[in-house]
Amino acid sequence: MELWILFGVFTLLMFVGTPIAFCLGAASFATVLYLGLPPLVVFQQLKSGMSVFSLMAIPFFIYAGDLMVRGGIAQRIVSFAGSLVGHVRGGLGQVNIIAGTLFGGISGSAVAEAAAVGGLMIPQMKARGYGADYAVNVTSMAALIALLLPPSQNMIIYSIAGGGKISIADLFTAGILPGLLFAASLMVTAYLVARKRGYPVETFPGLARVGQLALIAIPGLLLVGIIFGGVRSGIFTATESSCIAILYALLVTVLVYRSMRWNDFVHATLGAVRTTSMVLLIIGMAASFSWLMAYLKVPVLLIAGMNAISTDPLVVLLLLNVLMLLLGTFMDMGPMIIICTPIFLPLVQHYGVDPVHFGVITILNLGIGLNTPPVGTVQFVACAVGKITVWEAMRSIWPFYGAGIVVLGLVTYIPAISLWLPSVFK
Repeated sequence: MELWILFGVFTLLMFVGTPIAFCLGAASFATVLYLGLPPLVVFQQLKSGMSVFSLMAIPFFIYAGDLMVRGGIAQRIVSFAGSLVGHVRGGLGQVNIIAGTLFGGISGSAVAEAAAVGGLMIPQMKARGYGADYAVNVTSMAALIALLLPPSQNMIIYSIAGGGKISIADLFTAGILPGLLFAASLMVTAYLVARKRGYPVETFPGLARVGQLALIAIPGLLLVGIIFGGVRSGIFTATESSCIAILYALLVTVLVYRSMRWNDFVHATLGAVRTTSMVLLIIGMAASFSWLMAYLKVPVLLIAGMNAISTDPLVVLLLLNVLMLLLGTFMDMGPMIIICTPIFLPLVQHYGVDPVHFGVITILNLGIGLNTPPVGTVQFVACAVGKITVWEAMRSIWPFYGAGIVVLGLVTYIPAISLWLPSVFK
């Protein structure tokens, strides 16, 4: 009965449009009252869920991403990407993906990438004859690459949800090859769709111009190497790297590019504070929800249920992928990671799956959910920028979904795609 109350209250409130943090909190509170436990337990778990040192990296990376967007780093990256691949069929779609990959390695946020790159690329694509649905779909899918590349904020959340024992450096490293593979699959798909629709080819600007734009973009792109190299080498932690990212972003935008105005700085600061407040409230509420699931032995029940279906690790991973894809359409990514990790991680470890490998699977899987209604945050942002409805985007997004599912299958069943690069740095 306790599980029915926990999941029933949560589901009911979610379907009537209650914010996800309050769904989690109300469901936890109702279950605690039914169990006869002190209501204070919910608030204790909420506090402990937010009082984790590693979580400090998230608001700092959010702040750094906002500073980069408002300080002009994203615009320079887009210009550089355009010089590289703009001459390919449907060139602006290719530019969108390359720019998303480069900027994703700096911001670590899919929503920030969709807003920043989409705000620059979607109007240009529409003005040059590209369909609005094509521009939005390329933008929203390319934004998911940021989830896999360092400094992915969701990798940090996964590490904490897994008990804090999973190396963030290993997770950052493990996501690189899957992220690049995902980018390559999207580029192929974008090319095929553009060729079918007869979209134009841009003029190649020449090697001299490419080199010039590369030099202009290098100060911003160096941040990727600083974050990854510092964390991977042990010079600083992920939390410390997020503070360095802010300082570096300020130095580049104020002293190098000289494009950061006072109003931009204020808006970036206020935006980061608002986003951080929402993220940490969700994380705290989800911690209470996760504690109750552990208290009610949900992981044990799930393992027993899976054993009744199959003991083959390949089948178990397939079932979990299908389940997470479905759940990802109804919940935002942060709470899903915090809720699912304590349940699914012991299950896959029971079948011998590496926790770092499963982390990449989880991030990619739930990332696809960010681009799937009814709770497709990234898709909503891209559609708002492109000024079309979600339904208009959904009618033509299927080739891009197909590319994502293919990459998810490869990452799931070929562990070396995720685990080879971390093994090189051991």
